[in-house]
Amino acid sequence: MPLRNWKYTPLLLMLIFPVLGKMYAWVNKPRGKVYHLMTSWDNAIPFVKYFALPYSVWIFYIYLCLYYFFKKDLRVYYRALLIYTVCACICYGIYSVVQTTVPRPELVGHDVFTLIVRFVYHRDQPFNCFPSIHVFSSYMVFRLTARSGFRNRWNMLLIGGMSGMIILSTLFIKQHSILDGLAGMMLVEIVLHAVLLAEYLFARSSTPQERSLQR
Repeated sequence: MPLRNWKYTPLLLMLIFPVLGKMYAWVNKPRGKVYHLMTSWDNAIPFVKYFALPYSVWIFYIYLCLYYFFKKDLRVYYRALLIYTVCACICYGIYSVVQTTVPRPELVGHDVFTLIVRFVYHRDQPFNCFPSIHVFSSYMVFRLTARSGFRNRWNMLLIGGMSGMIILSTLFIKQHSILDGLAGMMLVEIVLHAVLLAEYLFARSSTPQERSLQR
C-alpha cells in the first residue's frame, strides 16, 4: 500500500459502530416492567411527520461529522469516537436495567413522510429511550465543533442547525421525551469533561519527549 494511503487508517476505528449496533439490538427487547418519562410538556408537543427526514439521516450525519473531524483535527476525531463509545455503552447499561418508552401515535396515510415514520417505528422497538442516543450523538458533534480549533461561523451554523433539527425530530415524531434528550446532553457533558481531564493528567505525567511527539 502506498505510504500516502496509510493516513486513512484511523478511519478503520469507525468499525466500532457495527459492534455498538449489535449491542443495541441485544438490549432493544422488552424485559419486565417498562416506564415512561412523559410530562405535560411532552404531551403538548404535536406529532409532525416531516421531522422523520432529519431523524432518519442521523447516522449518516454522524459519520459525515466524524470524517470532517478526521480531516480537520485528528485529536478531535479520536475524542469523538471515544466519547461516543463511552456514552453508548453507558446508555446500554441503563437500558439493560431500566427500560423506558414513549407512547407512539397511530399512523394514518401512505405519503412518503408517514412511510418513513412507519419504517422507523418498525425498525426500532419502543424501548430504551433514556438517555437518547440520537440526542447525545448530535449534541456531541456540535459540542466538539464548538470547542475545536477549526470552529468558524459556517461549521457552527451547519452543524448546530442540523444537530438541532435531529434533536427536535426525536420529540416531534414521538421517539423520545424531553427528559430523554436532556439526559443525553448531560451525559455528553459528563463524559467530555472526564475525557478532557484524563487527557490533561496524561499530558502532565508524560515526558517532554512524549509531549513533543503528541504535538
